[in-house]
Amino acid sequence: MMSNSNLYLHFIDFVKLSEWSVQGLLHSNFNYTNKFELAKIGDFLLKSRDTISIEDNIDYKRITVKINNNGVILRDIEKGVNIGTKKQFKVKKGQFILSKIDARNGAFGIIPDNLDGAIVTNDFPIFNIDSSRINPHFLLLITTTQAFINFAQSCSSGTTNRQRINVEIFLNQFIPLPSTIEQQKIVNNYQDKIKLAEDLEKQAEDLDQEIEKYFLEQLDLNQLNERLETKGLLLIDFKDVERWDYFSGDYGVNIQLKKSKYPLIKIGEKYSFEKRSFNKKAYQYESFKYIEIGAIDAIKGITEIKDVKVSKAPSRATQFVKTGDLIIGTTRPYLKKFAIVTKENNDNVCSSGFSVISKSDDYYLPFLLQFLRCSYGVEQLRNRMTGGLYPAITESELKEIKIPFPNFTEQKIIMELVNQKETEILNNKNIIQSLINQATEEFEQAIFYQI
Repeated sequence: MMSNSNLYLHFIDFVKLSEWSVQGLLHSNFNYTNKFELAKIGDFLLKSRDTISIEDNIDYKRITVKINNNGVILRDIEKGVNIGTKKQFKVKKGQFILSKIDARNGAFGIIPDNLDGAIVTNDFPIFNIDSSRINPHFLLLITTTQAFINFAQSCSSGTTNRQRINVEIFLNQFIPLPSTIEQQKIVNNYQDKIKLAEDLEKQAEDLDQEIEKYFLEQLDLNQLNERLETKGLLLIDFKDVERWDYFSGDYGVNIQLKKSKYPLIKIGEKYSFEKRSFNKKAYQYESFKYIEIGAIDAIKGITEIKDVKVSKAPSRATQFVKTGDLIIGTTRPYLKKFAIVTKENNDNVCSSGFSVISKSDDYYLPFLLQFLRCSYGVEQLRNRMTGGLYPAITESELKEIKIPFPNFTEQKIIMELVNQKETEILNNKNIIQSLINQATEEFEQAIFYQI
């Protein structure tokens, strides 16, 4: 979908001229199809003024609106005495809501049933919807198209991070208004595809759980759902005490790990950690391929590579990787930013935020990768993190992680079924994204000219 651009003169029908501001006029042409009549948003949205006085001894649900049409959610439940703004607005299920600050990022939504009676400040205008004229979900889909988000950006003003949309311009904006029957058809078509995508997402989550269950069964381990709870006096063998602090035991994990039929080893005892230094002064090319921690997907692996000029190399670009290496993101390791380096990424440079283990005939790195992803790996990583805002695990602590260690052949056999399940998950994720894209494209085709 493309929009028209007028380099010199911008024409607008007088009947559509809702206000005399440059910001409103520049984005008033949405390139809508002429199949449907146009109507002002304010014709079917009425500002709700159901105010409420906050009382100190009452608990209140507070809500927020996620960007990019990702829903209206509970922010928190807070006692009135801790709420500074004493005059707020009470929402009702089915109302339309927007965030003045994040409207430019698609923060529009419909109040769900479970948030009926929650409160918001004036930064979240709420509106009653004339559903006899417009389907609330049809309105929501229009306001979260990229064209409408561009419009919201154009009529937002203020400092960079606190820009607020001009609500009057929003209410005076024209949108297509098919019959309510046609609106419902368009909404149903969109929601059917999104529902299918959600079902596939649930299947992917179930497969992920199935992978962990199968993997741990091969090690004679049960799934680790929560820390081991104890009451009264806890006795730990002196030989099992590694650290003299709260997490010294990580004892729940250690007790369970001992049930494995395979010998326990520390990662640092068997795996070869590499440091292949990248020196930009000695590098012979003008640019290099750079792998950041944010480029790693927990399932897909390395998904994004940046082409960086050597002269602008970030200070964290410190080491080369080779095909078959396992790279382990050490900042917030519970996010599972771990990946096997494929041949496409051979000799790329990675961030110092990764620890790098090279492949070997003595171990099968996909097995270690799977263990670090599972509950036993993540729990140990969490317990060895340090730092506040950016918690991380040092390489020396990473080497202390314990893992059941079958021989090389057994590691490969265990991973065969895991790889099959991961392929199913990847296929699901590709289909999910395709369905979401298709749903969006078909909706936009229904209301915009196609050029």
